[in-house]
Amino acid sequence: MKSNYLFLVAIASLFFVSNSIFAQKNWAVPEYTKALKNPFEGNKAATAEGKVIYGQMCVLCHGITGKGNGEAGLSLEKKPTNFLALKNMSDETDGEIFWKITVGKPPMSSYDELLTEDQRWQLVNYIRQLNKNK
Repeated sequence: MKSNYLFLVAIASLFFVSNSIFAQKNWAVPEYTKALKNPFEGNKAATAEGKVIYGQMCVLCHGITGKGNGEAGLSLEKKPTNFLALKNMSDETDGEIFWKITVGKPPMSSYDELLTEDQRWQLVNYIRQLNKNK
C-alpha cells in the first residue's frame, strides 16, 4: 500500500515538474538547435514517410491539412499549432522544429521515445511540405 502511494506521488511530481518546465509563454528553443541539420532535407521518400507518420501520430490534434483543427485538438484548452498560419515557419530552422517534436510542450507530448530520430526528421519534412501547400 505504501509503495503504491509513493509511486503515485512520484508520478504526480514528474507531471508537475514537466509541466512547469514548459509553462513559458513562448516556445523558446535552445540556441544549438538552430544549427541541427536535417539529414533528409529535400528527400521526397522521407517526406512521404513523414506524411504516414503524421497521419498516425499528429492528425488527431493538428488536423489533416495541418490547420490545428483535429478532433482531439478541439477539446484542448491550448489549441494545437496551425502549421498553415505560422508566419514565422520560414524563420524556424529544421533543427528547431525537430527539437519541438522531440521535447514537446503540454498538451503536446514528447516524441523522443515514441518516434525514432529519423521519423522525427521525416515529420519535419512533411510539416514543411504542409506549409508549402497552403
